[in-house]
Amino acid sequence: MTGVASRAAEAATAGPRPRDAGSAIVEFCLLAVLLLVPIVYLTLALGRIQAGAFAAQGAAREAGRAFVTAADEASARGGADAAAAIAFADQGFSEPSHIGIDVTCAPSPCLTPDGRVVVRSRVLVVLPGVPRLADRFFPARVEVTARHVSTVDRFRSR
Repeated sequence: MTGVASRAAEAATAGPRPRDAGSAIVEFCLLAVLLLVPIVYLTLALGRIQAGAFAAQGAAREAGRAFVTAADEASARGGADAAAAIAFADQGFSEPSHIGIDVTCAPSPCLTPDGRVVVRSRVLVVLPGVPRLADRFFPARVEVTARHVSTVDRFRSR
């Protein structure tokens, strides 16, 4: 009986092939491309936004440090701008219209001992691959801001 069963199984599999044989590979490739392209773009966009967050936080922190360690207020502003520019450029943001810092201080002379200096930084992150024309219809830019408070050394000479 085993011989009859094996011949019946061979006859069932030896018939004509179905018309959709091999289409699973094509369907898999099509679905893989349709799913992977948005995932790759999302990864690139989120990576660029994260770089903007790193740049904004680093620029605020370094500008604050440069400001409170400067000898006088005139050189402090220039040092803060230079430190922020280096921090922005480190993450690939160097366009002047997309970056900026704002330094404010509570005491009347900014570098008063134990005084607080607040630095706010902003960077405009342009999403990759989005043309400028599309910016009119949906937001293609994300503004990332950061704030850092630095304290002037208490034992600083007046």
